Amino acid sequence: MNFAGPTFVLAIIAMSTLGWMFTTWVRARHGYPVENEWTGTVHRTDPDAGRKIDLLSSENEKLTGRISRLEERIAVLERIATDPAARTARDIDALR
Repeated sequence: MNFAGPTFVLAIIAMSTLGWMFTTWVRARHGYPVENEWTGTVHRTDPDAGRKIDLLSSENEKLTGRISRLEERIAVLERIATDPAARTARDIDALR
């Protein structure tokens, strides 16, 4: 095999280019940021990102409200459990 010819150099360049293209494709497919030689790093963009953030924010507010209501109920139950028995019985009779 003749390693001094231009076909060997062109084969090395072609293999390097194909390897670079393959690794870039794999990185882009799996969501890793792709490094570009001229403009730096290109991140994957999600067109529905704003909508997802809005949905998650509203769900977070709803769950926060639910947790605060549950904390209030637990506080009432703790107060009932720690009150003396006579006062608890009086409160129960008052509710009837």
